[in-house]
Amino acid sequence: MLVREIQLRNYRNYSSLHLEFDPNINVFLGQNAQGKTNIIEAVYYASLGRSHRSHSDQELILWRQAAGSVKLEFERMGIGNHLEFQFSREKRRRIILNGQPIRPKDLVGNINTVLFSPEDLFLIKGAPAARRRFLDGEISQASPAYYHELSEYNRIITQRNTLLKRIREHKASVDMLELWDTQLAASAVKITCKRIEAVRKLNMLANLMQRRISDNQENLAIAYEIHGSSAEVTNDLASWYNKELRNHRDLDIMRGSTSRGPHHDDIILTVNGINLRTFGSQGQQRTGVLSLKLAELEFIRSETGEYPVLLLDDVMSELDVVRRHKLLEFIRRERIQTMITATDEAYFPKARLGTYFHVNAGSVMR
Repeated sequence: MLVREIQLRNYRNYSSLHLEFDPNINVFLGQNAQGKTNIIEAVYYASLGRSHRSHSDQELILWRQAAGSVKLEFERMGIGNHLEFQFSREKRRRIILNGQPIRPKDLVGNINTVLFSPEDLFLIKGAPAARRRFLDGEISQASPAYYHELSEYNRIITQRNTLLKRIREHKASVDMLELWDTQLAASAVKITCKRIEAVRKLNMLANLMQRRISDNQENLAIAYEIHGSSAEVTNDLASWYNKELRNHRDLDIMRGSTSRGPHHDDIILTVNGINLRTFGSQGQQRTGVLSLKLAELEFIRSETGEYPVLLLDDVMSELDVVRRHKLLEFIRRERIQTMITATDEAYFPKARLGTYFHVNAGSVMR
């Protein structure tokens, strides 16, 4: 997977930008608020159809401009492709792949990326929702079918929650839940089984990375936790979900929301048997996150046949010298196309890693 070049028009603080990327390491240097992250954001947006910093496409368009665009030339399995996003303040965005309009749900899986930003350092000690997003994003890039199933599951949850509120207000019959419960259980089984399968692979890969980073001092284990389950239920998940939905029906009606399902699940990380979220030191937590991100690279490669593009947004200042060295060593050894933003060249070895770009007020110079 290679992103060859990018063109931005009226995107964030760039009125016009055309960059050709190094196939290996690209370092973007400059002070804060100059536009470094905007370049990485555009590449990430191209992979998932959403920004990691904003929920609105309107915010991507340059101030006082009516429209903007992002164009990328990329290679997947050695075959060249062209991807374009057209943004407008008046119309819905358009996505064009190789000259043909595509739907947002058909975008995921064309360009694969792994983003590591300072916010990811809270992945372990943060709320379960962040860990679910991490897991879902990883699996979705490797399996578009999973992404479609996840979209369907979220649609079912939304419909069921709407019905629960109507039942609470005596505007609908409880019997109507049967149809949605059957659909929810079937979709939940598919989501949960795929997540469990992914976590098993991730567990092996992340532990390998953890041992490398910690010089074989630490073993990292990752386990999938099904919300509300105190025992192994994976042998007959469909029956378990149907039973749980029936047992919690009154509570769900009272709350107007669904209390069982993979939208409440979590992943548990332990180092040498100690829960990393509860008892891990800050250093162990950061090593754990770095191991997770490197494992994500390997996971996507094992599923798709090639490494994704690695996006490192201002994380060099958050990692100590040892972790920075281990990370850069891994990137160079595996020849992964990487885009890094940083405020100081001192974070990098004296021997130049690849191509350096200097960013200043929406202007980029080599």
